[in-house]
Amino acid sequence: MSNKSLTSHLSQITTLWSVWRVAHGGPAGAVQAAQARLLERYGGAIRRYLQSAVRDPEAVEELFQEFALRLLRGSLGGADPQRGRFRDFVKGVLFHLIADHHKRRQRLPRNLPDKYPEPGIDPPSLADSDRAFLASWRDDLLARSWAALAEAERRAGPPLYTVLRFRGDHPDLRSPDMAERLAAKLGKPISAVALRQTLHRAREKFANLLLEEVVQSLDSPTVEQLEQELIDLGLLEYCRAALQQRQAKS
Repeated sequence: MSNKSLTSHLSQITTLWSVWRVAHGGPAGAVQAAQARLLERYGGAIRRYLQSAVRDPEAVEELFQEFALRLLRGSLGGADPQRGRFRDFVKGVLFHLIADHHKRRQRLPRNLPDKYPEPGIDPPSLADSDRAFLASWRDDLLARSWAALAEAERRAGPPLYTVLRFRGDHPDLRSPDMAERLAAKLGKPISAVALRQTLHRAREKFANLLLEEVVQSLDSPTVEQLEQELIDLGLLEYCRAALQQRQAKS
């Protein structure tokens, strides 16, 4: 199978658990493509989490490379969808990497006597780690959804990204004023009524994109499991209508 065919095949896989299985036991040639997709998919969330937990750019890069190296070596193959959510597995791996980093740091010789301890950052507690990881995971889901909305617009679609982003940047702007300013930005007239309709469509599209991002991180979730994941991530209000539509179709 060619690299192009592999990429096309992997892009059609609906869950990241499926990609993980390919990355740790797939056919020859497919493993590297699956590993690359996983790193591309999780890179943002991993870096955000490491930055909040370590706050040292060099250490962040070192730990990220260690995670990537373990993935490429196939030494992270113990993930199992029956044991929990995929993000829980990723979080567990990163938590142990960070804990080992702090242990190594504590063993380093001090330049000052004990009564003048060097400044440093204490290892995060488990509760703090959980909150930091949830925040980084949520931020990455939102960022990927925004990027997908922008890409849909770039492909000659309606200006859903432009309208929704403009509304987010100007939450207090009245519809007529917003329509006037967006008309100048888009280079074509738009009425307040048309603007409200486009904004409604943009919110619907964004919610569906976000919901799909969450679905991909789970293994064939039920509607109830999907709802609980949205609650845990603080994203239910974004996706409530999209979730109800999904439930109606199931």
